[in-house]
Amino acid sequence: MRILLAPLAVAFSLGIILGPFVIPILRRLKFGQAIREEGPKAHFKKAGTPTMGGTIFLTTMVLTAVPLSNLFSDRISNLFFLLFATLGYAILGFLDDYIKVVMKRNLGLSAKQKLLGQLFIGLVLYWVLWEVRVERAENPGISSIHIPGTDITFQLTGLYLPLLVVMMIATSNAVNLTDGLDGLVAGTASIAYGAYAIIGMVQSNYMVVIFSASVVGALLSFLVFNAHPAKVFMGDTGSLALGGGLAALAVITKTEFLLLIIGGVFVIETLSVILQVGSFKLRGKRIFRMSPIHHHFELLGWSEWRVVTTFWSIGFLLAGLGIYLEVYLAR
Repeated sequence: MRILLAPLAVAFSLGIILGPFVIPILRRLKFGQAIREEGPKAHFKKAGTPTMGGTIFLTTMVLTAVPLSNLFSDRISNLFFLLFATLGYAILGFLDDYIKVVMKRNLGLSAKQKLLGQLFIGLVLYWVLWEVRVERAENPGISSIHIPGTDITFQLTGLYLPLLVVMMIATSNAVNLTDGLDGLVAGTASIAYGAYAIIGMVQSNYMVVIFSASVVGALLSFLVFNAHPAKVFMGDTGSLALGGGLAALAVITKTEFLLLIIGGVFVIETLSVILQVGSFKLRGKRIFRMSPIHHHFELLGWSEWRVVTTFWSIGFLLAGLGIYLEVYLAR
């Protein structure tokens, strides 16, 4: 249990200390959030709130996971893979935030630039998976896919590369889409990472435990400053990084399909955007008042806090289902 609680406690404590130092710096640098004109009108009052706060919990996570990994685990290759995925997408998100906030280009990186960056990171991760010999790569089943709750396994061999790349791109974008309300992503992501910390314990993959628990502790401390009314936003720096880290955890633990359940809130948010765009293009009508779907409930009259806590609750239920499928049903 120490291997779970130690990184969580250390990361939380560091985040609580780091936050009050970094947030004023972001404010002095005028790294303020720009609010989309087409978004809910109630969000206009958030304009100018410091963004790029993902740097806070990412720094906290690294300062916790790296030292503790030397004490509790010897699977350094796993940590390298997880950190590369998380920080690689963090750098991409930082560039996007920097262009939007500092260079005053509201759209940030173009869709093509962002996609190329995500694709490049995915390809490098595939190389790391095979050439650097991540722990799971010692097992010929590294390119296999397991159906949760069953004993069915598919061997993908060469098809695993496109699956990995699609997973990285889809998950990072899904978490990014969800980042629209105070505390929404910080809470739902901490729940998903908490589920992977438990899965890591069950699999005796302690590097997964240390990494996941460090992220949970860092996010919970960030939530102190990010809960409504938010004093800081994580920006694409944080949301893209969290998505990349989740996808990497699914690869390391061989729970690629299970990620669809554990990260179910992010899947729902993404589907709401796809359905909204598809319906408008095909029928000229919208399904939701606004997408992603969290804005739909806002426009129905729900308070921001009610929407966030409801999505957190859904996240808890889905994470519990994912743990049940992985832990209690035969593999």
